[in-house]
Amino acid sequence: MLTADLARSRTRDGEVRPLFIDMSDEQYRETAATLIDLFESYLGEPKGDLEAAIDELTVDNTDYKIVQGLAKLLKDECEFEQQATVDPREIRQRLFERANDSYPIVRQPTLGEDTQKLEVYSAVADELGISLEACYRGMYADLDDNKRLVRFGEQTVDEYDKDASDTSTTKLTGNSKQEYDQTEQTVDWLLARYNLALAQAVLYDASEMRIRVWDHFGTVFSYVKLFGLMHRIYPIDADGTRVDSTDNAAGYEAELDGPASLFRKSQKYGIRMANFLPALPLCDRWEMNAEILDDDSTRTSHQFTLDTTDGLVSHYSTGQQFDSDIERTLARKWERANTEWELQREDDVFDLGDEVMIPDFAIEHPDGRRAILEVVGFWTPEYLASKLAKIRQVDADNFVLAVSERLDCADEDFGDAADRVLWFKSGIHVYDMVELAEAYASATEMDRR
Repeated sequence: MLTADLARSRTRDGEVRPLFIDMSDEQYRETAATLIDLFESYLGEPKGDLEAAIDELTVDNTDYKIVQGLAKLLKDECEFEQQATVDPREIRQRLFERANDSYPIVRQPTLGEDTQKLEVYSAVADELGISLEACYRGMYADLDDNKRLVRFGEQTVDEYDKDASDTSTTKLTGNSKQEYDQTEQTVDWLLARYNLALAQAVLYDASEMRIRVWDHFGTVFSYVKLFGLMHRIYPIDADGTRVDSTDNAAGYEAELDGPASLFRKSQKYGIRMANFLPALPLCDRWEMNAEILDDDSTRTSHQFTLDTTDGLVSHYSTGQQFDSDIERTLARKWERANTEWELQREDDVFDLGDEVMIPDFAIEHPDGRRAILEVVGFWTPEYLASKLAKIRQVDADNFVLAVSERLDCADEDFGDAADRVLWFKSGIHVYDMVELAEAYASATEMDRR
């Protein structure tokens, strides 16, 4: 996303509006194309050189924030690596020790000085079994500006080992393997990402968000849970008015709590809300209204609204999403387990009257038996209380729960579902979950929406 200093928005009459760019404007298209070509040409080159080239391009362009913003989004698609055959700290230590033995190397700028330098570098290179060039370039290879651009999108330098570079981090959550749909870096892709990023930047200071969606419910709410957003979901009709039952629902409205609503404002939580926004353009029809905090001292706020007509484009996947590492790990364990029971992402809706609840998984057997699973992990005390209240309203004999022992709750907090709770410490064991499903699974499915 964009950093706050690169965000562009205008506040007028109590409303905040991002300064979207016209994607058909030839000037912006030319700038985007130039930047993409620039990144491609600097594959294998030092990061500092790339930054200097971007700055030089910015000098010639009056839209400083736009150029730097586009470049920031392209840098998010890059990977920079330290490239040195020997640890730079080891090279520096040996160079300094040998230079100290020959002290002073430098007194007057003479040919002798250059010869002495060459002798020091050559001697250390021989000791380490590397070339003179590798010794010279590797001395400060660990500095950020000297790291090499090894990947831009799907383009890589020849020696780049993609498999070896994979980590447990992600572009979505920062702590899992969840990925978004990766597409080629084109002009349309970059300009669409930029407009979306402008809208995301406004949400950094959101105190709350209300969304309405009329399709792709499972996908949207899986992203709500993926980013750990506290939420309450209500059924609505085609006009967006709340209704008393899911039987009369054409869509769903969700209230999402933002960082300013917490006891202590959390920028990390604000970034989660901004990260969630790209899930909405996955829908054919959607609306969003957010309250944006203007000043922490005055507590004044402004309104920020978006909907389908704004033409935002999502880069998120419509595929299977996992709401937490606990759920992701459970799914992976289940794939390796020797059981006939299958773990499926759930799309049922529990009608709780004026609210609804969407569980996490269904556990299904080939003979038709089915259990509905909700995983209760870490939440704030206030949200946990709300969650428990919803669970106690669920009227389904095949509803089972997996609950973290780290939470401040007990069996009696789950009402009639108390006997259907599997308590876990660090992870959920597949066969314990299967045993619980076998005990409470029902052959009759809930009505699906």
